[in-house]
Amino acid sequence: MKNSILKVENLQYIYGNGKMALDDVSVEIYEGERIAVLGANGSGKSTFFLNLNGVYTPSHGRITYRGKTLEKKNLTELRKNIGIVFQDADNQIIASSVMAEVSFGPMNLRLTKEEVLKRVNEALIYMSLKGFEERPPHYLSGGEKKRVSIADIIAMKSEVMIFDEPTASLDPANALMLEEVMQKLGNENKTLIISTHDVDFTYRWAQRVIVFCNGKIIADGTPLDIFKNKEVLKQSNLKQPAMLQVYEMLVEKGLLKDTKEYPKSTEEFNELLDIMKNN
Repeated sequence: MKNSILKVENLQYIYGNGKMALDDVSVEIYEGERIAVLGANGSGKSTFFLNLNGVYTPSHGRITYRGKTLEKKNLTELRKNIGIVFQDADNQIIASSVMAEVSFGPMNLRLTKEEVLKRVNEALIYMSLKGFEERPPHYLSGGEKKRVSIADIIAMKSEVMIFDEPTASLDPANALMLEEVMQKLGNENKTLIISTHDVDFTYRWAQRVIVFCNGKIIADGTPLDIFKNKEVLKQSNLKQPAMLQVYEMLVEKGLLKDTKEYPKSTEEFNELLDIMKNN
């Protein structure tokens, strides 16, 4: 069984205007999980992430990382291990060059110059940014900025990586690149938590889905469990992934035998059809 890495207990967050953004949220996250967080705009996803990273201080409840309660005195340790990539890369990027940007976090960890350069070089290679070192980040394209903001977190060697709407405003090519990076990070046993409105990506990629609605968690389970639950989908204004819809429609019409294998991509669906054809 995997070890618990993050534990959230009875978390509440109330904005200055009195609005309850998070209401009694409790959840446990384990090493190496790939988690998609779903919910309509304003459901509490981003506020939840900012509490996890220590940007916001909970109004009530507590968050523990590897058994240590999140407090002001250990925020630096927390942010070293829990990195967040914001939806808008411009809100994250602060330096005048890609090299300075990616090295900013490791330098604040008081590492040796050699270790900082090693981490930065590894992160730039990982995100296909070699040759970008001296370029000003704010003049890069949206997809390139996103790659820089992810390189920031990779250079920190964060154990938990949080992505808030990572594919927002990306074109299809950059969205595919990002999905490949997520797959690669997951294969390296990083704990990944991603908020998204893309149910098809969630169905393909996630091991676990957490659904927010009005500041509460209303469902937590496998992608199949969540997307077959019509009540949860209705309450959270979500739809079924296209692959699941097509599979269930073909089974219902008797055109496909219900193998309960549920293909998650066009490649898996094609393989299933080939198997059916040959049987």
